[in-house]
Amino acid sequence: MPARRRFKLAVWKFASCDGCQLSLLDLEDELVALGQAVHIAYFLEASSATAPGPYDLSIIDGSVTTAADRARILEVRRRSRVLMPIGACATAGGIQALRNLADVGEYAARVYPRPGLIDALPTSTPMRDHVPVDLELRGCPPNKHQVLDAICAIIAGRVPVAPTCSVCVECKLRLTVCVMVTGTPCLGPVTHAGCGALCPSYARGCYGCFGPMETPNTDSLSRAFLAAGVAPRDLARRYHTFCCNAPAFREAGRRHAR
Repeated sequence: MPARRRFKLAVWKFASCDGCQLSLLDLEDELVALGQAVHIAYFLEASSATAPGPYDLSIIDGSVTTAADRARILEVRRRSRVLMPIGACATAGGIQALRNLADVGEYAARVYPRPGLIDALPTSTPMRDHVPVDLELRGCPPNKHQVLDAICAIIAGRVPVAPTCSVCVECKLRLTVCVMVTGTPCLGPVTHAGCGALCPSYARGCYGCFGPMETPNTDSLSRAFLAAGVAPRDLARRYHTFCCNAPAFREAGRRHAR
């Protein structure tokens, strides 16, 4: 009886800091066990050995910031049965999407001695803006256990389990006292769950690195921030960080930018 073909996995880097790929490598023992069922065919962060596609699952880390990125993601999509962007860059454009709110040419002129050599698109955009995607996992970086569960679910043919609530729910599950009660501004009420309410558990406000939750009430939260003495410009900066290009955060920030 012929051996069963192993599930073929590829991990691709676009414009990013590599942190999302490191989250996958941080699985350590679980990754070793996963390797018995999965053929990791392309993952340059882990190994220079590669195998050609097509691939059963392609995990995407990073955003589209150059014309070459834009062409490359079309090719990756063509060679992948399932495409799963992970992290703030791949799902919202990342911190580099701050260029979307300004003039990228002006940025380049201020930073580089020869800005004419910089070949970049005027925007940084998520994968879904260019190709159909099958599943997204948010976070900067994403929760490694969610990444593992998603991979296992796709292998098993089931729907991955991912939270749709806000970080506030995770705070309650941890019995963490609300930091806003003690006067600390926090984006938790409008931020997608998944981090386990890490920052509030250390008495720090949520920074919104998992992006906006479903139907976030940013107007209500903004009023609470302003009533607590947060200046409009500082409020805009809180929205314009990891997921500044996510529509809910982008527009909330613009309303208060000066």
